[in-house]
Amino acid sequence: MVNVMKMMKQAASMQKNLEALQAELADRSVEFSSGGGMVTAVARGDGTLAGLRINPQVVDPADVEMLQDLVLAAVDGALKAAREMAAAEMSKLTAGMGLGMPPM
Repeated sequence: MVNVMKMMKQAASMQKNLEALQAELADRSVEFSSGGGMVTAVARGDGTLAGLRINPQVVDPADVEMLQDLVLAAVDGALKAAREMAAAEMSKLTAGMGLGMPPM
């Protein structure tokens, strides 16, 4: 019974740590640029898009497709970097517990 109580305390502690980490990740952000910095996307550690900057020099009404590609590349890169940051932080939290966290 002692082992069960110990496991329950560990689980409660881990839950509290997980909630704190999720709140911290929501406040942290990463950036990813495409087109040599012409388009920059900012994503939060919770997987949400926080911002998008587009250099006016890249806006060409005759080539909207290029701008779309740059925006997609920047957003995709920022969201991927945010997922990687979150996964790295989650793995620190679950290290030694034998728990694998699913990819975000």
